[in-house]
Amino acid sequence: MSAEVKSTTKSNPISITPTALEQLTRLRNELGVNEEHHLRIGVRGGGCSGFEYQLGFDLPEEDDQQFAVGEETVLMKPGHALYLLGMEIDWATGLENRGFTFNNPNATETCGCGTSFSA
Repeated sequence: MSAEVKSTTKSNPISITPTALEQLTRLRNELGVNEEHHLRIGVRGGGCSGFEYQLGFDLPEEDDQQFAVGEETVLMKPGHALYLLGMEIDWATGLENRGFTFNNPNATETCGCGTSFSA
């Protein structure tokens, strides 16, 4: 049973590049994620720089903010926007780096892994 999302944002706090959206669609199909699950973006304490990014498919919760980026519905806890506002999620395909990348203007320091930051 999924909770009805009550909070929505009027503008998108983050952006996702077309390449990253393609990879999210590919992952959704490969993993068999159903339409009730949406993309959750957030932060949690940890990592080498203080915070780690969270990115995964999840069911909506009552206190989530919800917005659309392309064909993807994105969920975010209200308190996480402080750390993620203006962030761009991209997909890298370079020789040394392959996967989702987080370009966050709020990060004052990042680590070499690219998934940890401080603000």
